[in-house]
Amino acid sequence: MNRTCIVRDLGLMSYADALVIQEAIASERKAGRGTDTLLFVEHPHVVTIGRNGRESNVLASPELMRSSGVTIFDSDRGGDVTYHGPGQIVAYPIMDLREWKRDVGAFVRAIEQTLIDTLEEFGIQAFRIPKMTGVWTVGAGGEAKIAAIGVHLSRWVSTHGWALNATTDLRFFGYIVPCGLQKPVTSMEKMGVRADPEAVKRVLARHFGAQFGFEMRFESQAETPELTGAIR
Repeated sequence: MNRTCIVRDLGLMSYADALVIQEAIASERKAGRGTDTLLFVEHPHVVTIGRNGRESNVLASPELMRSSGVTIFDSDRGGDVTYHGPGQIVAYPIMDLREWKRDVGAFVRAIEQTLIDTLEEFGIQAFRIPKMTGVWTVGAGGEAKIAAIGVHLSRWVSTHGWALNATTDLRFFGYIVPCGLQKPVTSMEKMGVRADPEAVKRVLARHFGAQFGFEMRFESQAETPELTGAIR
């Protein structure tokens, strides 16, 4: 394990502002500069439409969206329509896959495994469903998605990533057809687990490092003293 991945926690930040940060880091990586980075962020209410998205999968009227404080953003990530909001742990890995594997499918499967292994540590059994990108679990109503994944690659440098529902208000998913699938969504809280978000991020970072062969290092001792240094 001789590669380093920097972990930055952006806190609460708009989708647009976080995208600017992603693009700046990605530009450096494409030029062979900088360091692979894992960004954690929490977004205010926003519905994003991916490259394969259909506006018909946005069910709520513009008036309802505005009155609920939900913005809409066209994104260059893969996938269809999804929702981000408070209580969700969003992570954006910006990394050069030329230094790992030039394999988009393997990249997505490794992200899924990161989430599956993390959820297992918090007592939630999660799994893949063939041909349905994301991570799923079984609740009272059957199979439900607990984490969505949508990535973008340019010159083998990744942007975008995943969204794990921790304490997310799931009612907002009723405004859309999540990922274009008529399947329910769930959260860690709904599964009976109300974990400290910082603890979840720490475990996510550790499993992400294990999947991709990174030594994970939080960026700033001043900002996150308890999470700084190598994650073990």
